[in-house]
Amino acid sequence: MYSRCMQIAAVAVSATDLSRAVSFYELLGFRFPPLEADTKHIEADWDVRLMIDEAAFLAELHGEPPRAGNTAGFAVLFDAPADVDAAASRVADAGHTVVTAPYDAPWGQRYATVADPDGYRTDLFCVL
Repeated sequence: MYSRCMQIAAVAVSATDLSRAVSFYELLGFRFPPLEADTKHIEADWDVRLMIDEAAFLAELHGEPPRAGNTAGFAVLFDAPADVDAAASRVADAGHTVVTAPYDAPWGQRYATVADPDGYRTDLFCVL
């Protein structure tokens, strides 16, 4: 029997450079504790746990290097269309990739997709 209160507890990505990944996700609004020099794992202090693991550390744990997917791994819900636009703009201004520029999607959302420095994609959206 499956539990009815089961929920996803965290989302995780790997990073070849933790500092660079933390900086990217902070552009989206995540907040992290200070990064220590020997950190291999860090978690954002937010409603949803975003965990970033050093890629070499995950390779040790899993016996193979992590690979970013070619579709969005998770999505961030914003309050307003301007917030989606602003987040995508911060990502672009910092030199990161905006995969899909913000637009009004036919399914009733302001929608964009960005890629972190290691290629993990995040959807940015709000209800129109």
